[in-house]
Amino acid sequence: MNINITGRNVDVTPAIDSYVKTKLERIIRHFDNVTSINVILSVDKLQQKAEITLHLKGKDIHADSVEADLYAAIDTLIDKLDRQVLKHKEKLSNHAHESQKRQIVD
Repeated sequence: MNINITGRNVDVTPAIDSYVKTKLERIIRHFDNVTSINVILSVDKLQQKAEITLHLKGKDIHADSVEADLYAAIDTLIDKLDRQVLKHKEKLSNHAHESQKRQIVD
């Protein structure tokens, strides 16, 4: 799995890098079919923006967040992404159960 962290108009310090990777562990713990992760951190005037694209097997999940503080933007971004990943995982498990039910009924 590749994790790519890019900064636009902001330097990605080792502290920010480790903070993002620590937060991403929560996502990876929920869903282990992650092939790559692209994180873009940017600063526009007084707004700190964090974007992420999670490449899964068969699907890409994108989330973004804008806050006054970069760390707060990362936190809300991870919360949004976590909800999306759990929803995707639930859909996958529901489809698997439906196919098993069809085999039993047929």
